[in-house]
Amino acid sequence: MITVGFDTSNYTTSCAAFDGIDGTNVSQLLPVKPGELGLRQSDALFSHIKRLPELSDRLFAHIRTNELRAIGVSDRPRAVEGSYMPCFLAGDCQASVLASALHVPLYRFSHQQGHIAAVLWSANRLELLRESFLAWHLSGGTTELLLVHGGPDGPVCEKIGGTTDISAGQLIDRTGQLLGLDFPAGKALDALANEAAGVREPGSEHVGTSPACPPAAETRLDFFRVKVNGTEFSLSGVQNQVQNYRTKGASEAETAYFALRSVIEAVKKATKNAQKQYPLPVIFSGGVASNAMLRRMMPEAVFGAPQYSTDNAMGVAVLTYLKYHNG
Repeated sequence: MITVGFDTSNYTTSCAAFDGIDGTNVSQLLPVKPGELGLRQSDALFSHIKRLPELSDRLFAHIRTNELRAIGVSDRPRAVEGSYMPCFLAGDCQASVLASALHVPLYRFSHQQGHIAAVLWSANRLELLRESFLAWHLSGGTTELLLVHGGPDGPVCEKIGGTTDISAGQLIDRTGQLLGLDFPAGKALDALANEAAGVREPGSEHVGTSPACPPAAETRLDFFRVKVNGTEFSLSGVQNQVQNYRTKGASEAETAYFALRSVIEAVKKATKNAQKQYPLPVIFSGGVASNAMLRRMMPEAVFGAPQYSTDNAMGVAVLTYLKYHNG
């Protein structure tokens, strides 16, 4: 028995297959012109339509159609009324045609539900889908802290915190633009931050070891202390602080560290405040959840493999399998 999932977000085209234990995800980032921060929805939709046939061919090359039992797709950003983004139409159309041709059921989930399921499967913690837990969705367009409960149509997510303005991913990409990095800037910014010489994080023995920046070098260890009100905070002020920090002579590595550490400290504090009211495990999903510094500074949290933290269709395939299997 195999299920297939499709996800066409504003950053990545992906399709995946799941057999109840193992899975395969095939994906490709959407092309973004140098210097730009993302895509218009019309351009994203066009790119998905062009790439879905090739990615589907690669996925189905190793799948027997008589083993397929159900098709799943993410058709909206969040499972709430009014949540809509045109780019998801590409995956929805592909999934609808395939389900009709194979005479199998089609299940629709949100992009956010898929993110959560992908992390839990990758971390071998799918049992949490039958319980309650806290989940961060940290991505290019979203920074939300969620209270999650299990449900027959996938995880039920209630927003209880996060940013009140720009997302963590937007701050990271704007910092990357400031430093001349390609979009999306997450991986490159993470690597730069790890080059900051002499950096020691609380509770960690990590030390930057770039040959160009030996540990003895003088290093700015600053970060901007974001004001956290309960479980909410604003990141727009951090962007200005990052620009000022760079203007005052900070290196690229120091600037990357400053930006990332500022975000992570705010997330840590909001998580601590949330767990006072909801003493539950916390998971991290979304592209920003692949960040190495975040993983070091939140050792008790649940993280999936980095490739299943970024946009992917695996979570949709997993949720499709579970829904079909449970009748």
